[in-house]
Amino acid sequence: MTIRHLLEQKGRRLWTIGPNTTVRDAIAEMADKNVGSLLVMDDGKLVGIITERHYARNVVLKGKTSLTTPVKDIMETNVTHVRPEQSVELCMALMTEKRVRHLPVLEGSEVIGIVSIGDLLKFILSKKEADIGQLEHYIQGDGWQPVRK
Repeated sequence: MTIRHLLEQKGRRLWTIGPNTTVRDAIAEMADKNVGSLLVMDDGKLVGIITERHYARNVVLKGKTSLTTPVKDIMETNVTHVRPEQSVELCMALMTEKRVRHLPVLEGSEVIGIVSIGDLLKFILSKKEADIGQLEHYIQGDGWQPVRK
């Protein structure tokens, strides 16, 4: 299964914010949308990503204030991303290697979606459940007979 297929199932809704928005407004937006990250867009281009982890490590622990700190001061600008033709398994490996939980999906330079570790785990678990169901059906089906000695 490719990321394109996963996006077709989950949808392509994106939650974005501008780089000059305050961190407080970004955190409020994440809470309102019940998401753990926002893509930072400037003139329609992906320029960064901000996550709850960025907030905790770059504002709270460094004594900054979320009311005056702009997103651009704490966001990740070297954004790890994937292409829609890449496999779910490859994306899981990338998330593990890069220690990220959110991957924007780019087609050319256009952001067409985002996948989270939760999206990938949900897909992998549903695939495993389907595989188990097929095996159970095969074992219990009409055409299967145990070998008798």
